[in-house]
Amino acid sequence: MSQIVDEIKQLAKEKDAVILAHYYVNGDVQDVADYVGDSFYLAQMAREDPRKTIVFCGVTFMGESASILNPDKTVIVPDASALCPMAMMVNKEKVAEMREKYDDLAVVSYINSYAETKTLADVCVTSSNAVKIVKQLPQKNIYCIPDGNLSRYIAKQVPEKNVIPGFGYCHVHDDMRYEDVEDMREAHPNAEVLAHPECRMEVLDEADFIGSTKAIINHAVNSDRDEFIVFTESGVGHELQKLAPEKKFYFMGEGYQCKNMKKITLESLRDCLKAGGPVLKVEEDVRLKAVPSLERMLELGSN
Repeated sequence: MSQIVDEIKQLAKEKDAVILAHYYVNGDVQDVADYVGDSFYLAQMAREDPRKTIVFCGVTFMGESASILNPDKTVIVPDASALCPMAMMVNKEKVAEMREKYDDLAVVSYINSYAETKTLADVCVTSSNAVKIVKQLPQKNIYCIPDGNLSRYIAKQVPEKNVIPGFGYCHVHDDMRYEDVEDMREAHPNAEVLAHPECRMEVLDEADFIGSTKAIINHAVNSDRDEFIVFTESGVGHELQKLAPEKKFYFMGEGYQCKNMKKITLESLRDCLKAGGPVLKVEEDVRLKAVPSLERMLELGSN
């Protein structure tokens, strides 16, 4: 294993490449990355790091976002088949219908979406900054795409807005139910329940803490508690155990993992560095239409 890690590091140095990894990819890939984080943090690092090649270890929309924000850099991904089903759950005609229906409307796109969707949006958000950004928008009516569960969470946190949810969902989070919370609490009575806002409201209503992957990590690490039931993709457990090895973290079973994130392996990372691809390049006409929504996210999310 150390040989392939050394090979990856040497190739990255030769290619002037920065390796970015999402919390949901395999732990050994996280360990070799230069930056590990959620979508917002990784978008920031893609912009700020001076290296000319970005290797994005995550699902493909993440590489697209990096390409949109960094047209002068080469973005490569270990596996171009690592797609996000939720990111495809957007209907262009429905967006047009909503704009026709409401004069005072902001279309808010989850960053978990493809470039074409970002061209339809006024601003992008991540789970870590969605509530903060929606509160700052001047519009009363907010159409959130594609994740309906995140939209309903935002609506509850920002009741002064008319938040209209999209119809998409992350199958990993959406498959978690109220009964799972009850079962996990019974199995681990001393544990605090932490949940990602992509979960159904029936799960969020039972949670002790709700937050993005980064917020969940920060809460657990800084908490006086030492046992946690975590309702999100289990890849985040790698960072949790690294930062708080003395604590216990309980996740749902293997069926509640993102198979696309798990396609990213050390071997595919090494091979993409060797080959210089697959390259993710957003066409310039699409990029120019998509970049304002991401730029506005970076601006409002940092305020």
